[in-house]
Amino acid sequence: MTLPASLTIGGRTFSPPILLAPMAGYSDYAFRSGLRGLGGVGLAYTEMLSPASLLQGKGQKRKTLLATDDADQPLGYQIYGTRAPDLCLAAQWLEAKGVPLVDINMGCPQRKISNHGAGAGLLRDPIEAIRIAGEVVRSVHIPVTVKLRLGWDLGSLVAPDMVPGLEAVGVAAITIHGRTRGQGYSGQADRAAMRRVVEAARRVPVIANGDVTSPAAARRLFVETGCAAIMVGRGALSNPWLMRDIARDLQGLPPAPAPTWAERMAYMQAHFERMVALYGPVGGTLLYRKWIPQYVRHTLRDRPRMVSWLQVTDPDEMRRLMAELAAEQSGH
Repeated sequence: MTLPASLTIGGRTFSPPILLAPMAGYSDYAFRSGLRGLGGVGLAYTEMLSPASLLQGKGQKRKTLLATDDADQPLGYQIYGTRAPDLCLAAQWLEAKGVPLVDINMGCPQRKISNHGAGAGLLRDPIEAIRIAGEVVRSVHIPVTVKLRLGWDLGSLVAPDMVPGLEAVGVAAITIHGRTRGQGYSGQADRAAMRRVVEAARRVPVIANGDVTSPAAARRLFVETGCAAIMVGRGALSNPWLMRDIARDLQGLPPAPAPTWAERMAYMQAHFERMVALYGPVGGTLLYRKWIPQYVRHTLRDRPRMVSWLQVTDPDEMRRLMAELAAEQSGH
């Protein structure tokens, strides 16, 4: 099988066909810009945005949600909700800001989202979900895409049956995560079920998402699902070089040298500084703490020491700890 070199959505081509997933609490400007600097990102999405945050949000919070720059392109914006009028207004607001495409979240498994009917909650009423998607498509001129899970639970794998309806209302691309809402992130993504979604599509590309943790896993996902592109999520959190490595593999290039500890440490420190610049000294430090296990889980094996890192509130203290760790590891 010849693997695709690019992805086309609504007449626009993205290369390589590797997308960065919209991950709530993670896919902000500070994270995206770091990954783009490493390479391999054909298209990135924002974390999911509520219409209220876009239309009624004020000040710094909305500013940080929407932060981007010319280097952080191309960038899609993901919205979520239960009411078509709200989603249409949000899509129109984004279109007026010049965004290239909008994605509707129909896959978030978080209880506070899905139990109220948004995200994967929309999969409990596929007809209504398709109707909402059609309303949003008709409200704007830019492409509208949809991100699905396989279904609400293993007893209702509705995604393949939804594809013709989503195509009929004008959705420009479909991303399928190979788990149900009930599975959350447990178990393995079902590549056979994702293939059924791909085979149900006649006109739009289908992007496969789930368990992309290595170039080999990415290649397997392409081959076993027949997808037009892949979306990388959690794998990129702890390994920011993953998308670069996948892109090289798809192009038939030899693997790049693995990043050294010094390179990893420099990336970690630069990410922290981007967080501080985006959220302010205290806000950036507090939000950065969730990244510490991603970066140094296998280095800070001493639990009390890890806990002390996770309690830091002062940016200079965080810098001191990172510099101390860098100095320790450089001597190994």
